Amino acid sequence: MKEIVINTQMKSERKVEADMTAASVGSGTARVLSTPMMVALMENAALKCLDVFLEEGETSVGTYISAQHSSATPMGMDIYAIAKITAAQGRQVDFEITAFDKCGEIGKAAHTRMVVSAQKFEQKANEKLKNV
Repeated sequence: MKEIVINTQMKSERKVEADMTAASVGSGTARVLSTPMMVALMENAALKCLDVFLEEGETSVGTYISAQHSSATPMGMDIYAIAKITAAQGRQVDFEITAFDKCGEIGKAAHTRMVVSAQKFEQKANEKLKNV
């Protein structure tokens, strides 16, 4: 892993599609952007933000997120999230993330990612299959 630069920012963008609604993902019955899909967009912004500091064979995994979804967004509207690195200690990197639609802020989150060896991480996860 390269040296992490605090305050590095990255943006992730999407259009709200039918499969992203609360009714579609099962987190509610409304046909508006679901909280899980907003969180996924936020994590994607953080992932992209951290990717520029990773070496070959490394990846990052989310280990913590605390999110607030403050405003509903209808299908068809564009949304985006901006992630900013706020701290880095060893392999742990912390983010502050804000999500928006065309009308303004729709959510905020505090998020932590860990830098890991992609191969070792997946190998360890797959070991669980031997115990089922």
